[in-house]
Formats: sequence, structure tokens, C-alpha cells
Amino acid sequence: MAAVLLAGMAAGTINTVVGSGTLITFPTLLAFGVPPVTANVSNTIGLVPGVASGVVGYRRELVGQRARAVRLGSASVVGGIVGAVLLLVLPSKAFSAIVPALIVVGLLLVVLQPRISAWVDVRHGGARGDFGPWWVWPAVLGTGVYGGYFGAAQGVILMGVLGIGIADALQRLNGLKNVLAGLVNGVAGLIFALVADVDWVVVALIAVGSVIGGQLGATVGRRLSPMVLRVVIVVVGLVSLVSFLLR
Repeated sequence: MAAVLLAGMAAGTINTVVGSGTLITFPTLLAFGVPPVTANVSNTIGLVPGVASGVVGYRRELVGQRARAVRLGSASVVGGIVGAVLLLVLPSKAFSAIVPALIVVGLLLVVLQPRISAWVDVRHGGARGDFGPWWVWPAVLGTGVYGGYFGAAQGVILMGVLGIGIADALQRLNGLKNVLAGLVNGVAGLIFALVADVDWVVVALIAVGSVIGGQLGATVGRRLSPMVLRVVIVVVGLVSLVSFLLR
């Protein structure tokens, strides 16, 4: 119980700053004998309060982003529902091949984001607007599908998409990322709570830990410069990739 609580705290911290906290809690649950699907759904529900805690911690960066959060949030909600349903109806190996590829794509987007954003600005005269070009909404939708299904490195992929598509400070986009990831986890967690096999003790432990971690992550994340934040995202993403490939 102590190990799961601490894993939840670490995941809540990492999710708020970057994303990929699932790759701490999920292997921990498997190590203590929780069945994979039960571990996945229980973890998703347990991390919802932690993501909400991170959103509260980043409320200053979210000022003026309500319309953006509503529009892109609709994509996250739809994607989260689709991803949760896929987890319940498809065999567990269905996404195994594409998950590493998605993590790599997210990392490349984060690393190349300044260059790609500059190219987009030149090509479109700097007019990316408050909501970004047309492809941002479906890209957030696709990330939501992935997040509802498994969720590890969802934040990395979201930061790559938002950083390229929307002209705004990286910290503000990180706050928006927390909202979008929270919506995905929230709708997926609701579906899992209603129809899946959930270990509620695990949910409670991860929830308590992730709430504490969400506040820690908001404090740490806000102090990082854009360059350092980008480096943190890449490092966590690479660890996520290696962890997934070795699991």
C-alpha cells in the first residue's frame, strides 16, 4: 500500500509537469500482482484527482484560455470515450505496435517544435490564431483515443501538438495540456467505473498520492524555463519509451 501511494505521488508530479506518470504506477501495480486490465482501469480512475490537482496548480497559466480549452476539450472527451471503449473490446496487444511509435513522434515534435513553429509562422504569415490550424483538433482527438486506451506519454504527445499548432508560451500550453489530459482520464475513468473490474483500494491509494503530487508538480513545473521544460519532457519521454519496450 505504501509503494502504491508513493507511486501515485510520483505519477501525479510527473503528469503535471510532463505526462507519463502511468509508466510509474502501472508497472508498480503489475509487480504486486494486479491483473493488467484491472491495473490499467484502476490506475486511470486513481489519477483523475491528481490531474485535477495539477489543473488547479496551473490555474494562473490558464487565465484567458477558456475558449481554447472548451474547443479542444471536446476533442479530448470524444477521444477519451473512444479509447476507453477500445480498451474494453480489443485484445491487449492491439495497440502494442503503435504505442512506441506515438511516443517517438511526440518526442520529435517536442524537440523540433521551435523550428516547426517558425516554419509554420512563415508559411502562414504568423497567423496560427488562438486555436491553431485545422489539424490541431483532430490531433488532440487522436491523442485522446490513445490516452483513453493506455495514456502513458499522452502529455508528451499533447505538448508536441500544442507547441507546434498554437502560438503561446510553453508554460501556458502545459496548463492547457493538464486540462485536456484530465478530461480524457475523467471520461475514460467514468466508463471504467461503470463497466470494468476496478480495484477501489488501488484507486484510493493512487488518488491520494496523485493529488499531493499534482501540487508538487505545479510548483516545480512553473519554475522551469521553456528550454529546461523541453529537456524534461524529452528525458521522461525516452524513459517512457524504454519502459514500455521492456515491459
